Amino acid sequence: IAAKRSLKKGKKYRIQEPYYSNFINEFEFQDTEDQVTATSDILSDLSHGVPMDRLICGDVGFGKTEVALRGAFNVALNGAQVAIIVPTTLLCQQHYENFIKRFKNYPIKLGQLSRLVSTSETSLTLEKINNGELDIVVGTHALLGNKVKCKNLGMRMIDEEQPVAVPQNDQPAHSRSDNHG
Repeated sequence: IAAKRSLKKGKKYRIQEPYYSNFINEFEFQDTEDQVTATSDILSDLSHGVPMDRLICGDVGFGKTEVALRGAFNVALNGAQVAIIVPTTLLCQQHYENFIKRFKNYPIKLGQLSRLVSTSETSLTLEKINNGELDIVVGTHALLGNKVKCKNLGMRMIDEEQPVAVPQNDQPAHSRSDNHG
């Protein structure tokens, strides 16, 4: 499957200057070395038109969302749509608010799909996704439904949280004295 996929050609997405530089400069934190590397790899894949399968891993609060924002930014400014699938309604809302904040100065239209969105808003969002009016949509598994037919999907991101059972205080999990197991 990977070999067949590597032979496929995708659309090439150019970095849209000066928008991209301005967008980067608006980030309120200093980039980590890992963020710079991950972003560079993503932008390289996008500019070469190769199918991209990237896994970005890291602890909470270390900038994975910013890396995703930068990739989505470039795809959206090149006229393609981005779908971001998240595991929970809470994370959907958090990402949606973060995307609104980060993209407020740019001509990028956003939407969200989750059970926290009203039925009428969901219908309108689906219509806008399907006719290409929305550039980026953040949603739960609702984005995988058969009513979602992106007009020009250029990137699909899956934000997945994996719980990891790590013993605290250097104690093995089976010897902890609490009942949390």
